[in-house]
Amino acid sequence: MLTALALLAISAVYASVGQAGGTGFLAIMAVSGVPIDQLRPTALAMNVVASAYTTWRLHVAGLIDWRRLATLVVPALPAAFVGGLIALSPGVYTMVTGALLLVAATLMVVRPKEAPWAGGPLSRRSTQAGWAVLGTAAGLLSGLSGIGGGVFVAPALIVLGWARSREAAGLSAPFILGNSIAGLAGALLSGQQLAPEFPLFAAVALLGAALGVVFTRRLSERAIRLVLAGIVSIAGLRLLSR
Repeated sequence: MLTALALLAISAVYASVGQAGGTGFLAIMAVSGVPIDQLRPTALAMNVVASAYTTWRLHVAGLIDWRRLATLVVPALPAAFVGGLIALSPGVYTMVTGALLLVAATLMVVRPKEAPWAGGPLSRRSTQAGWAVLGTAAGLLSGLSGIGGGVFVAPALIVLGWARSREAAGLSAPFILGNSIAGLAGALLSGQQLAPEFPLFAAVALLGAALGVVFTRRLSERAIRLVLAGIVSIAGLRLLSR
């Protein structure tokens, strides 16, 4: 029950910033003792549930640039599927995912500044290949680890000047949705299985995404990021210690 409540809170705070919660889901499940071989597919499946709701909300609000999203997500899908097919040994998986969680925690604390040309005509004309490379890399990491990829893509888009913060947030959830579906398909085909508690976890992930706005009115964005970074850091260190 405590795990379900923690996942509910994680889903809520992530949804408020356009993320699905893959890093947080992995963090909570790792700390609560979910078996290593169930972490990746379960986190990806929860990403699908939470990011589908968040994507719908963003679409209704008109915040998704579908043309630019296609440039990012089309090359990411096959990469995420291939990553999902690769079943890493428990030792390698814990090292890779633990390290990625620590990187994600750092990105949550050190918020990138927008480049002066962010989202402008220059960035729109000159970065098609760059968007494809970024999408491919994030897709592969997503499939391998169970992290949706949005936590890496959004800061990269901002730092490189390819999108403004609002635009990057609008791209994150649908990018995570596509990656997670492809990665989950690969993981299931490779023989990995969802945790038995997945139906409960999926329900609280969806409820958390729906309640995200209500939760975040209580805390500043910086406070949310610091809390999430702390949780994700603990999980990353726990995985590395295994």
